[in-house]
Amino acid sequence: MQPSRVNRDPDRSVADRLHSAAIHLLRRLRREDEAMGLTAARASALSVLVFGGRPVTLGALAQAEQVSAPTVTRLIVGMERDGLVRREPDRHDGRVAWLHATTKGARLLHAGRRRRVAALEADMATLAPAARATLAAASDILERMLRQEGRKAGRREGGKAGRPESRKAGRQDGRRAGRPKGRKATRPKGRKATRPEVG
Repeated sequence: MQPSRVNRDPDRSVADRLHSAAIHLLRRLRREDEAMGLTAARASALSVLVFGGRPVTLGALAQAEQVSAPTVTRLIVGMERDGLVRREPDRHDGRVAWLHATTKGARLLHAGRRRRVAALEADMATLAPAARATLAAASDILERMLRQEGRKAGRREGGKAGRPESRKAGRQDGRRAGRPKGRKATRPKGRKATRPEVG
C-alpha cells in the first residue's frame, strides 16, 4: 500500500490538520454567539466594523465577507433597521457611504468576544503548562503569517486599483503634452487613426 500524499508531504499534513482544527474550533466557539441573538452573517459583518479599526464601504465589506454587493446591501439594511449599523455619507463623494457599528452593535460584539475567549480559556485550563506555552508560540506564528498575507493582499488590490487610473492619466497627459492649445490633432493623409491599446 502506497503512503498517501498527505503523509509524504509534512507541510501538506500540517496544513490539513490546521484547517480541520480551525473549522472545529470556530464551530465550538459559535455556540457562545447564540446569546448575542445575531445570525452568523450579521455577527461576521459586524465584527469587520467593530474590530477592523475603521469604517468601511459596502464594497469593502462585501469583499471582506466574500459575498456579492446585493447580498451585503440587504444585510446592512436589516442591521440598520435593528440599530446595529449606521451609514455616514462621504464628505467629498456623495456616491460613497461609510459604515460604522453603533454603540449597541459594538456592545453586542464585545460581549460576544468575551464569552468566546472565556470558553476557550476554560478549555485551555485543562492542558498542561507546556502545552499552553506551545499554543502561545503557535498563536504568534499564525498572527505573523496572517499579517504577511494581509500585506500581500493589500499590495495586489492596490496594484489593481492603480493601473486603470494610471493608464487613463497617461493618455490624458500625453494628449495634453503633444498638442498645442487650440489646435486639433492632425495625421498624415491616407492613414487611419489607430486606437491606443489598453493593456
